[in-house]
Amino acid sequence: MDKNTVGRIHSFESFGAVDGPGVRFVVFFQGCPLRCLYCHNPDSWDMKSGRLITANELTQEILRYRSFIKSGGVTLSGGEPLAQPEFAEAVLEMLRENKIHTAVDTSGCIPLSRCKNAVDKADLLLLDIKSINPDIAKKITSSEMSGALKLLDYREQAGGKVWIRHVLVPGLTLDTEQAHRMGEFLSRYKCVEKVELLPFHKFGEYKWEQLGIEYTLADVDAPKHSEVAEMRIILEEYGLEVSTTV
Repeated sequence: MDKNTVGRIHSFESFGAVDGPGVRFVVFFQGCPLRCLYCHNPDSWDMKSGRLITANELTQEILRYRSFIKSGGVTLSGGEPLAQPEFAEAVLEMLRENKIHTAVDTSGCIPLSRCKNAVDKADLLLLDIKSINPDIAKKITSSEMSGALKLLDYREQAGGKVWIRHVLVPGLTLDTEQAHRMGEFLSRYKCVEKVELLPFHKFGEYKWEQLGIEYTLADVDAPKHSEVAEMRIILEEYGLEVSTTV
């Protein structure tokens, strides 16, 4: 581990409450190879932008908030944190040395051969499954999503913990047939502790406008509470623990 490994970060949030268990320090990494239709941080896509910082400098910044996050921990988010695997690994290792719980929020789009060491050092993976239907997943991300399932398989074999995150988008993923398929599929995995259903929102739409990028979901409304509840009930039928955010 090289404490002076340099990475690029977009920003951080010192008091996050929706990115893993407890109160968390959330680091948003710069750079992502995906182009998700509903991304709320399109300004984090560029791999060459962001703030340069060493793993040690970032860890020391995090440790300033140690007393506030003692009931939670640190989450590496993005962008895609595993797109900077050496940097992520170094940060995770130093946080482990300081007995701080860690989570990595990932789409699984980075080949495991590149990011395995970082994955192994995370206490928890927040794995974003865009859709159980590969065609819809590709429509959402402009990329193949088989990597997410391979990462889930690896985590199952290694015995690591996983929370699944799934965004409910009307017309794309807010679909009962897909919910049944996902429930049946995920019920096979002992590593999956929880499924988080995240209703689609347009909080980041203004960033697309600022960047001059067409936001194709402008006319899509957030799902109704009853629709989200229906999806939750379906997944719970397969023995999964499910939570929702509004």
